[in-house]
Amino acid sequence: MSVLERAISAGYLDDEQPWAVFFDLDALHGRFKRLERAFPADTQHAVAIKANPLLAVLRQLVNQGAGLEAASMGELRLALASGANPASIVFDSPAKTDTELAEAMDAGVYINADSLDELERIHRLNPPDSARIGIRVNPVVGGGSIEGTSVSTQSSKFGVSLLRSQRKLLAAFRNYPWLRGLHVHTGSQGYELRRLVEGVRRCVDFAQKLAGEFGDGRIDTIDIGGGLPVGYRPHIEAPTIEDYADALRDRVPEIFGRRWRLITEFGRWLHGPCAFAASRVETVKDSPRGPIAVIHFGADLMLRRAYRPDDWYHKVTIHDECGQVATGDEVELTVAGPLCFSGDLIVRGERKVRPKPGGIIVAHDVGAYTFSMWSRYCSRPFPQVIGYRHTNGGVDFEMLHRGESDADLVTFWER
Repeated sequence: MSVLERAISAGYLDDEQPWAVFFDLDALHGRFKRLERAFPADTQHAVAIKANPLLAVLRQLVNQGAGLEAASMGELRLALASGANPASIVFDSPAKTDTELAEAMDAGVYINADSLDELERIHRLNPPDSARIGIRVNPVVGGGSIEGTSVSTQSSKFGVSLLRSQRKLLAAFRNYPWLRGLHVHTGSQGYELRRLVEGVRRCVDFAQKLAGEFGDGRIDTIDIGGGLPVGYRPHIEAPTIEDYADALRDRVPEIFGRRWRLITEFGRWLHGPCAFAASRVETVKDSPRGPIAVIHFGADLMLRRAYRPDDWYHKVTIHDECGQVATGDEVELTVAGPLCFSGDLIVRGERKVRPKPGGIIVAHDVGAYTFSMWSRYCSRPFPQVIGYRHTNGGVDFEMLHRGESDADLVTFWER
């Protein structure tokens, strides 16, 4: 039996809870082990919380040896609540207040400043000798195929340009002895492997320039970010973490020595393929363009798929009420979510078996940047997220997030 069939047999996807997200904890464990094997043993893998902020999942990763990367004060609080050692936490928000900076320094987390102005504000806060601080640089290698995930263009809002601001960066390292690291994140989904590697190459070139100016020990940390894409479309083969590490060894071998402490910030690659969302089909309507199946998730869960369908894709499969793959003649199918706007679609006229009311529709590879971007539109409650592991020929389920009750939802809007 498939995981979906076992989940239905176990009582999930009933009338009270007609949809849920199912998260493969074995797959997450395996992908993190691959990440560890691909890089030097002392690399700090600070997993991006924004990809998947579920505390139960963060704790699983921390117990496996991961650090965490926080892009907001809320994420920093999640990182600390996970039990992560503060020394393994990276605070990357591009909009940190003085209060947040002071709290992060007191907690002992690693801080990546996003601008020269932020460095000046840190200076005014009189950072302690124990403070661990780097600066994000923009290597300006150009954009990828998805504009919204391209953060290495000349007009990017992130970091300090290596093309225009090297003199100012050199002055910052001259003036701030507590500034000891460099951070680069070139882009993510839609970026070619060669551009990700080139971004790291330019960062390391600047690190070597700093060594020439101030001595070899001037910086002690290089954070190469994350950004490895996932192959959402079946006909597009995405690079593996092993491919990326091999390309870095070939083009930037310096980061595999012990000259600098190495940090990574992978999120999508780790989490994306580890989960699927499953919903009962409530109704199937006929239209001149083919049937429209209405389910219980859409743009609330898969925001990018609904709003930017040309850029984002998820494989969708059709199942019967028991969870078995549906068979029959194919039609031009549209799958619509429950939200009150016409663009709430996760499938748009694809050839698929016509689903039946009461059957199940599954969206695959939803482990990253889905429920972490949950939309409150139409006030539908956050779903259950159910973890599973394969054991002795069966499947064990555990609740990772119980979802929201109606009372939880009312309380949210009442506060």
